[in-house]
Amino acid sequence: MKITNYISEAFTELKDNVTWPEWAEVQRLTIIVAVFSLIFAMITFGIDRGFEVLVAKLYAFLKN
Repeated sequence: MKITNYISEAFTELKDNVTWPEWAEVQRLTIIVAVFSLIFAMITFGIDRGFEVLVAKLYAFLKN
């Protein structure tokens, strides 16, 4: 009984007391998050690729 009461109260709280953003704002913020995620992924890929090249050159240098 406690679990069903908790879930019921949670839904009531979400429905009555939470201020939800407008759909246009949700779309705008989603695009912003997606763009920054892509930028962060490209930066991470670039750094990873740079270290890969650096380590390969270091191993080649040490091998000779």
